[in-house]
Amino acid sequence: MEQILDLFGHPVREGLGKRGRPPYEATEKDRNKIKLLLALGWSISRIANGVGISPATVKRYFRAELKQRDAMRDRLEARRFEIAMEQANAGNITALKELGAMIEKNDRMQIEADMGGKGSNAPTEKPGKKVVDELRAAAADADLMAELDNEAAQNVTH
Repeated sequence: MEQILDLFGHPVREGLGKRGRPPYEATEKDRNKIKLLLALGWSISRIANGVGISPATVKRYFRAELKQRDAMRDRLEARRFEIAMEQANAGNITALKELGAMIEKNDRMQIEADMGGKGSNAPTEKPGKKVVDELRAAAADADLMAELDNEAAQNVTH
C-alpha cells in the first residue's frame, strides 16, 4: 500500500478528516530537528513553529530532549569535530584546515573560560531599581555636600 504524503513530505495520518484529532506521532527526523534547534538556543515556541506543532506538543512528546538542552550545543560541536576529523583522515585538505581553525577557536574559548570571561563581551548583570535609587541618592548627597562646602568657603572669604 502506498503511503500518502502532505506538501511538506510528512506522512498523512490515518483518520485525517474524520472526527477528533489523531494523536501526534514523533518521528526520528523531528527528534533530530528538535535537538538541532535546541543546540542553536531556540525557545520552545520558536521550535514549535519550526517543526509545525504546538508548544504543548513539543513539551509533551520531546520531554527527554528538552531536559538535555544544555548538552545539545556540546554534542553538536563534538559531532562537527568528529566529521572534520574523519574527513581530514580521509585526506581532505580543506577539512584539515577547518579542523585546525575549529581547534584554535576551541582553545580561545577555553582560555577565556579559564580567565573568568575577561576580554569577552559577556553582558554584565544589570542592577535592580533599589540599587540604582540608592546610587542616585548617594550621588545627590555627595553633590549637595560639595555645594554646601563651596558656599561655606565663599561665605568665609567675604
